[in-house]
Amino acid sequence: MPSQMEYVQLIAHQLQIAWKQVQTTIDLLNEGGTTPFIARYRKEATGALDEVKIEHIRLQKIKYE
Repeated sequence: MPSQMEYVQLIAHQLQIAWKQVQTTIDLLNEGGTTPFIARYRKEATGALDEVKIEHIRLQKIKYE
């Protein structure tokens, strides 16, 4: 099983975005944020990721945890 940093980098590579965007999104998901909430109200934190990318991050996070 990969470490959190390894899967963060893997997801970032898959989506062609910065690893920091993935890490921030995972942090928001861990705090209880939903995909629609993060997409609409946390754009400044995620670098304006859309719901499709946030949902991809959420599903990959579940897969790797």
